[in-house]
Amino acid sequence: MEVWAGLECTLNRVGDAQHDQLALSGHYDRLEDIERIAALGVSAVRYPVLWERFAHEAPTSERWRALDERMFRMLALGVEPIVGLVHHGSGPFNTNLLHEGFAEGLAAFARKVCIRYPWITRFTPVNEPLTTARFSALYGLWYPHVRDDARFVRATLNQVRAVRLAMEAIRTITPGAKLLQTEDLGRTHATPALQYQADFENERRWLTFDLLTNRVAHGHAMHEYVQWLGISDSDIAHATGDGCPPDLLGINHYVTSERWIDERLEHYPPHTHGGNGRHRYADVEAVRAMPEGAAGPASLLREAWSRYGLPLVVSEVHLGCTREQQLRWFHEVWNGAASARTEGADVRAVTAWAALGAHDWSSLVTRMDGHYEPGLFDIRAPAPRATALSSMVHSLAANGTFEHPVLDTPGWWRCAPRLSYRSDEVAVPAAEHDARPLLVVGASGTLGVAFARTCADRGLACCARSHRDLDITDRAAVSHALETCAAWAVVNTAGFVRVDDAEVQPRDCRRANALGAATLAAACADVGIPLMTFSSDLVFDGRKRTPYVETDHVSPLGTYGASKARAESRVMALLPSALVIRTSAFFGPWDEYNFLTQTLRSLQDGIPVQAAGDLVISPTYVPDLVNAALDLLIDGERGIWHLANDGAVSWAELARRVADRSHLDASLVCERSHQTLGYLAARPSYSVLGSERASVMPSLDDAIGRFLAQRSTFTHSLETCNA
Repeated sequence: MEVWAGLECTLNRVGDAQHDQLALSGHYDRLEDIERIAALGVSAVRYPVLWERFAHEAPTSERWRALDERMFRMLALGVEPIVGLVHHGSGPFNTNLLHEGFAEGLAAFARKVCIRYPWITRFTPVNEPLTTARFSALYGLWYPHVRDDARFVRATLNQVRAVRLAMEAIRTITPGAKLLQTEDLGRTHATPALQYQADFENERRWLTFDLLTNRVAHGHAMHEYVQWLGISDSDIAHATGDGCPPDLLGINHYVTSERWIDERLEHYPPHTHGGNGRHRYADVEAVRAMPEGAAGPASLLREAWSRYGLPLVVSEVHLGCTREQQLRWFHEVWNGAASARTEGADVRAVTAWAALGAHDWSSLVTRMDGHYEPGLFDIRAPAPRATALSSMVHSLAANGTFEHPVLDTPGWWRCAPRLSYRSDEVAVPAAEHDARPLLVVGASGTLGVAFARTCADRGLACCARSHRDLDITDRAAVSHALETCAAWAVVNTAGFVRVDDAEVQPRDCRRANALGAATLAAACADVGIPLMTFSSDLVFDGRKRTPYVETDHVSPLGTYGASKARAESRVMALLPSALVIRTSAFFGPWDEYNFLTQTLRSLQDGIPVQAAGDLVISPTYVPDLVNAALDLLIDGERGIWHLANDGAVSWAELARRVADRSHLDASLVCERSHQTLGYLAARPSYSVLGSERASVMPSLDDAIGRFLAQRSTFTHSLETCNA
């Protein structure tokens, strides 16, 4: 099979606003993106030339010239562009999915594109017509924001007609041009009482392909439905003409594409409730409700092949999740496509979608919240940064295989904790796997506990060792632990963390922080596995008044900071591939002793809180830190990275923010100079961490909100257990 790539390029309309994914990704300003994608070895790229963006542009405009550069660069690099003209859009502002001139307008634009690039031979005039019609005219989420079955079908017909007329226009210029028609092919599952509704939806999902292959006529499963809606055979013929059968069927499938419907409303939250006029029922993700799991991509490919016998591609593969889950999803889709191909289905390619990531699909692109999901590259860096998905795609393109320890474990959609809703009382068998673990040392500390907990949540096998279990300064003991655990990487969360005590116990501090980290680095170098270890903002002296970045000179003021600076230099000398993460001022929901937890407890009891007003820091929410660090480790990143939530505050200001957000009395926060608080160790007055490598952490305000919510949940759980 070939490996393709694609850019998430939705340009949809909500009200009077158009949401342009490629503008959000910065792609319009980076010609180099073409080289980045081509270097992965992909043979084709689904590339947008969107009607909405170019409709009113003069042929000599800067937009067209920039597009020319990208098109000819792909040609020079031997990467075939598969051009998309409308991607979940509704056309320029003078038209929409229900407008009579929509199809003719797109056809005219398609001809213009083909005249400009006559060497392009594959097109997707309209991406996912049925899905776009559902979101725009059945659910009302996108423009023109209507909600009824008749206009939903008419929007589908109008887009199908636009595909046909566009291909006719293209073929007057390029007679051999091919149509790649895409559609999201979910499947609906149901209780016995609702099987009739599932059967209907499972036929409706094929409507785009059935219309293009001229199948919707008397006797077709959808024919009676569309006639009941007042849509005549002549309306269908107006859309389909003599037909426009795809040369390739593009099957898009996501973890949540398959649905489960259930009339037992009491098992599901109110926002999932709906109905069809005959039954009230909940509509939820099948993967969250069906103990046996959803059908999956291989099954859907076999269905499509059996129904049409046309060549197939998986035209989008993406999952907005943690890095190992993204790898596991692509791995499952690739294997499913290979399996269907082995069984006789003509599966030609699998497409790595969202090469530059995706924005705000968590809200179905109905609003811009700033929610970003990385893809093959992470754009939250000065230049897009290759993720582990890039390595996977490169390997698959080169030899059809890819290995990574995180693939030893199945994706979350195959594991029992995925079941959020109660359906039938069926036990889910535990997934059997022999997974290579991460060795987490220092497992009894705040960071170690968080890593063990997060690894369990993410399905990452973890071998946790506390100081009692493993002395990380003992080379023989470390080597034995690596051999016993068969770890694929080491995460060092151990160390001496009491900053003031370090001034009176300097030897213990240096031994734990510098010697321990160096011993781990040497042992990892011997067996050739990665090491991730943690450093501190206290390696800096505070003379700057702008955030410290990774290449800034270290100049610690105290023993603790000096031990961390020494650890950094020794680790990098012994193991240049190590990942060293500097961070700052932990707070988290599972730790009873961090500054914010103690502040909340005091304020709730009406006790004043003494806090420094002259030490400016960048507080770090531990769950964010651990998740970002694990993603970087899986990506194979190395060297020094700064990870802290985006924000700079004094300790006193931090306490007041939490008081305000918790509706507690902020006047109980007493701002003091740090010299009056009894600290033994000197501290930098300013130790805010920034990054010149990438800003992958959420904002501090966002983190505080999640901390308070999770802290409330955690406290309630403890109270319930104690009761």
